[in-house]
Amino acid sequence: MVAGVGLLAGCARAPLYGNPELPAAPRQPPVDYFQVDWWKGLVDKVPLLEYSPREPASPVYDPESRNVVAQTRDGYIRAVGPDGQVAWSLRTGARALAGGIASEGVLYMPGGDGVLYALDGRTGAVKWKYATNESLATVPVLADGLVLVATDTDTVFAVKATDGTWVWQYRRDPPSGFTIRGASAPRVDQGTAYVGFSDGFLVALKLEDGGVVWEKSLSGAGTEFLDVDTTPAIDSAGRLYVASYKNGLYALEADTGAVIWNTSVGGLTSLLSRGEVVFATGDGRVDAYLGETGKLIWSLPLKDRTALAPVLARGMLLVPNERALLFVDPTTGKTRLSWNPGTGISAPPFVVGSRVYVLSNNAYLYSLDMNDVKKGPRG
Repeated sequence: MVAGVGLLAGCARAPLYGNPELPAAPRQPPVDYFQVDWWKGLVDKVPLLEYSPREPASPVYDPESRNVVAQTRDGYIRAVGPDGQVAWSLRTGARALAGGIASEGVLYMPGGDGVLYALDGRTGAVKWKYATNESLATVPVLADGLVLVATDTDTVFAVKATDGTWVWQYRRDPPSGFTIRGASAPRVDQGTAYVGFSDGFLVALKLEDGGVVWEKSLSGAGTEFLDVDTTPAIDSAGRLYVASYKNGLYALEADTGAVIWNTSVGGLTSLLSRGEVVFATGDGRVDAYLGETGKLIWSLPLKDRTALAPVLARGMLLVPNERALLFVDPTTGKTRLSWNPGTGISAPPFVVGSRVYVLSNNAYLYSLDMNDVKKGPRG
């Protein structure tokens, strides 16, 4: 088993174990899951006596400029070029909770200052900005000429992608008790935006004007930990998947919100649907379910660790859990590698073909190459 190796990272273009965040480790046989093309430290000045740093905003790749853009806890947006050097930077003044999205050379970035920015991907010049006066908590969604973004206070904003003009917004009142950190990003399909909220409701909204199509309570009665923070997913059969932190994973009919099936596994906070399988992550576990019936295919226990939003890359399921990035076999649920660059990883990686961009909790940005991956021993 390769699980728990931690520091192993096959690297041809950078020295093996040449990790800038950790002391040099004893040389061991390499495990060729990826190669490190380059790394770049983005935060020069860290708070005095900082304890357990965390970078929750995922990086984004802009194919027009070939820059990788990341938001970090010092309140900056930075673009790093193919050579691993900073191409430009923009100060927003506060740490961001989520990363951005790139489209046709424009970056839509949810700043930590509550401002949604549209930036030129090559230069960082501001094309427009929209102040929401709330804390933006999700990666923006671009659909039918609109940019949608959700806040951690249960508001969804929709603005025009061309100039940032406000089009509509939808808000729900949060419950009176405790809620889970995080928010559901809208999932848009056929003119409808599906969004979860901390009061336990999933709401279908008309994309054109924000009108309610239907709403569904998934968490039942109560005042605490009712959150539906998972970004909904839709498969090719039209099933809509979403998870209540309290009541588990649901499959719904997208048109009506009618329940197809429901599991009883609570604590889930992120979903990923691929083919006939739904991957779910959350408190102490990574699961795979059959989309048609909800049958559990496999479950990977993580004890006291929380699994964050997963991504697929070159046939591997990559799962950040704050302490490390897990490389999980999606067919068996077996951990093949646990890579910790120093203080762990919280932000979901960004995948472009065989290239994976990873932002560590110490604000080091890594470019990993998973081409010619050798998956190593099985078991």
